[in-house]
Amino acid sequence: MKITQVISHVLQYDLDEELGYSQQYYFKRTTHLVEIRTDIGVTGWGECFGGGNIALANKTIVEKVIQPMILGMNPLDREVIWHKAYNLMRDHGQKGMPIQSLSGIDIALWDIAGKIHNVPVYQLLGGAFREQIGVYGYGMMLQRVPDLEHRFELESAAILDKGFKAMKMKIGLGVEKDVRLVEAVRKSIGPDVPLMVDANHAYTTREAIPLGRELERLGVAWFEEPVAPEDLQGYRDLCEALDVNIAGGEGEFTVWGFRDLIKNRCVDILQPEVCGLGGITHYQKVLAMAQAHFVPVVNHVWGSAVAVATNMHLLAALPDFPGAAHPVQPMLEYDTTPNRFREELLVDSLEINEQVKRNDGFVSLPKGPGLGIEPNLDFIKKYSVGY
Repeated sequence: MKITQVISHVLQYDLDEELGYSQQYYFKRTTHLVEIRTDIGVTGWGECFGGGNIALANKTIVEKVIQPMILGMNPLDREVIWHKAYNLMRDHGQKGMPIQSLSGIDIALWDIAGKIHNVPVYQLLGGAFREQIGVYGYGMMLQRVPDLEHRFELESAAILDKGFKAMKMKIGLGVEKDVRLVEAVRKSIGPDVPLMVDANHAYTTREAIPLGRELERLGVAWFEEPVAPEDLQGYRDLCEALDVNIAGGEGEFTVWGFRDLIKNRCVDILQPEVCGLGGITHYQKVLAMAQAHFVPVVNHVWGSAVAVATNMHLLAALPDFPGAAHPVQPMLEYDTTPNRFREELLVDSLEINEQVKRNDGFVSLPKGPGLGIEPNLDFIKKYSVGY
């Protein structure tokens, strides 16, 4: 069996309204899928983290840089393929876009392996520790409107009404504005609903400490990406100064990049992004390192239904940690803002919203071989850009 073609599909459409986070606002929804074809007719699908022009740049890396390295190789040789591509790119990018591109390819290879062996990816990873996964709703994106606090109140109430038992919101507008936003949401949802906040590395350590103390007062479950991902000392200082859990890791790459973050206990909760850090192959290495240092893992999830399905398999295969009769279970992050690439991309939808409403906040695992999904090729053709 040989790899015969690697295809990038960058999909994009205009949003009905502008959304944003602490670093920028955006008008378009973008996702980057990778399709790997073989000489026996088995096809695998993966996804690369990165939107907008980043996705278009990654498309070039996938098709013009990595594809020539791996054509003709056996797709089951995932470790060999990963190291060949990384070794040939490492002088030009040990982090960032080259690794995001390799991630999508690696996920597609795992999809192929599952299809060849006729088992779900979670079976390849050692089996499912759980048949259902709890889901938390991610919403409340930043917008340039005068009534943002009121909008967040309404949106947080709507997320609860959809059946989600926990939620996450954006912050990063300055300490005082952030506190008012979190107060508005906490007032809306009540004191007992787990609430997380994501600053997308908007602050310095000195700014994040007083904000973190306010978040403690408001019962926030974790403070995500408070400082820049490169600022490992800042992360460690925050862990020591604050009682609120410090979360991070979505901006880190490969097991070597995660090494110091984990070894030095820079986060209370690790958030690996499988579509960016190096795919499932390196996610498993990062997970093993986190477990060796007793750092809890809650995956970062952002993107299309392919990314969501991939993470469902990873969370199914995530061991109870630490072992206990009643362990804390992992949660699937799910963006609740409108997204056609989650809701309409697949021939058979994952129906996350429907399952959450029906199953008291839980979703069941995909059961088919590989990732258990089939993208709609007509849909992909309709929204493809960059050709």
